[in-house]
Amino acid sequence: MVKSFPGHCAESQHKRPSRQQKPRQFRGAVASSPSLSSSSSSMQLTPQQIDEFRQNGYLIIRGLFTGQSLANVLRWTSDVEAWPETPGKAMKYFETSSQGGARLLQRIENFYPFHDGFRQLCESSEMQGIATQLLGADAVLFKEKINFKLPGGAGFEPHQDAQADWGRYSSFHITAMVSVDPCTLENGCLEMVAGYHDRGLIGDLWKPLDSAQMAGMDFIAVPTAPGDAIFFDSYAPHRSAPNHTSQPRRVLYITYNRRADGDWRQQYYADKRKSFPPDCEREAGKVYEYKV
Repeated sequence: MVKSFPGHCAESQHKRPSRQQKPRQFRGAVASSPSLSSSSSSMQLTPQQIDEFRQNGYLIIRGLFTGQSLANVLRWTSDVEAWPETPGKAMKYFETSSQGGARLLQRIENFYPFHDGFRQLCESSEMQGIATQLLGADAVLFKEKINFKLPGGAGFEPHQDAQADWGRYSSFHITAMVSVDPCTLENGCLEMVAGYHDRGLIGDLWKPLDSAQMAGMDFIAVPTAPGDAIFFDSYAPHRSAPNHTSQPRRVLYITYNRRADGDWRQQYYADKRKSFPPDCEREAGKVYEYKV
């Protein structure tokens, strides 16, 4: 089972057509993290890294979080996973497992206002600082979520994040994906397409990419270890497969836009609560359409 293409998500979810071939695995050079500290000046990307991002539409940084900083990310993820469903607070969404039909936590959004650790992380040099360098201008937080993809969790269809009509808020975004758990071919690691981010909106709004739109695209699987990060352009096509293993594949997605284009985070989540509220805020008997 593959999730439907989600409203305002970094990964999309319509039923995935069967593949003729497995995705190629990423073999290229990757950036390693500089020494981490609270100072944004310690997180300077090299010109080569910035050029790689501009050429491919994404940049892989291995070991962005290690040691205590990684331990914090793991602990904070467990913190919010354990939060009860509470109207007006963090937004918890669920899915049905392909392995027995159990109700599974799919993702949590809007935790930034309610967790000091994650709030500091979203504003850190490792996240906002790098996004600022890649944007070429001061970055501001647009949205945040954790995708859990627990055992039996569905995959995500090929898409560009911009297909979620993020352009109604600002024209361009960068998302930082941070692996909380190992992301492998078996549990559905992120798969990226290089060099298509500069073609504008390839697909239709609110729909996954179709076979004609994907003609010529080469999806490359990018396995990641806990603490690794992938920064990617909102026009870069990507997807991921279902999790058929017995272990979770949790990943953090933090999205930024240029501050000069406006601070849209509160409006984005106000709109999302109306169009696609979390499970605990839904009206009985009402059908909610899950779009990009």
